[in-house]
Amino acid sequence: MVAILQSVGFHASSKREEENKPAEVSKGGLFGTGYSEWYALPVGLVAAVPAIKFDWYIINEETQLMAAFIAFCVVVYTQGGDAIHAALDEKAKQLLKENRESEQEVIDEMEQLVQHFGNQMEIPELMEEMNLIRAETYAKLNAAGEIKPKHDLKAQVERILSMLASEESSNTEKAKHALMAQATAAVSEQFASDKAMKKAALDAAIATIKGGKKTGGDPVKDAFVTFFKNKAAEAKKSKEDVEGKAQRAAFLAKANAVAESEGYFFRFNTDGTVKMAA
Repeated sequence: MVAILQSVGFHASSKREEENKPAEVSKGGLFGTGYSEWYALPVGLVAAVPAIKFDWYIINEETQLMAAFIAFCVVVYTQGGDAIHAALDEKAKQLLKENRESEQEVIDEMEQLVQHFGNQMEIPELMEEMNLIRAETYAKLNAAGEIKPKHDLKAQVERILSMLASEESSNTEKAKHALMAQATAAVSEQFASDKAMKKAALDAAIATIKGGKKTGGDPVKDAFVTFFKNKAAEAKKSKEDVEGKAQRAAFLAKANAVAESEGYFFRFNTDGTVKMAA
């Protein structure tokens, strides 16, 4: 980086020195003396006469070729010198422009690099703040993680209890309807087979219609009450509740199916006890 900065500084300073350097003033004329170039002709003649006279310089084919080459150079210089100079100067200006643009690109890149390094100075502070925020977030997540399983377990237990209450209510209603149907069928069969009971029920109904006083109780009501008392006595004497076991097994199967499908923390054994899921 230091080498690049030094190179950039060198080029930049060279450019400024070239711009600030005063232009050299040429006097022009013959050999830069300020005299007119036409003086070269008589000077050349004066110098050439003794040189040729005393054979100091022999004119031959090489001399003619040299004269032709010099004439060609003079013509090119006088007629196309400006064009050649302009072309070379344009090329030089183009190269100088490209050089300055490349130097400017290097300078811009270095400035961006310096800015980037300056921005990176703030990264440790940002990382420290992010670490603090991350630690606080993890602490809150851990606290929530301790509460969430308890909350989920509570919701699962409430769901099972709600299912149990609904199942008991449904079974109770089914038992009521079944018991009432049995009682109705039994009482109807009893009255149909017993003429005395049929006559007593008819007399009680007639008395009720007439608004008179009944001589005895309501035989239909008494028959239903007797049926329910007998049914209760039979239930107390029975040691094995087959229907209740079947209902419990059906409920446990349904509860285990719900717990399995919804990923509950617990399952039920066949005897109704609870076990934690693996």
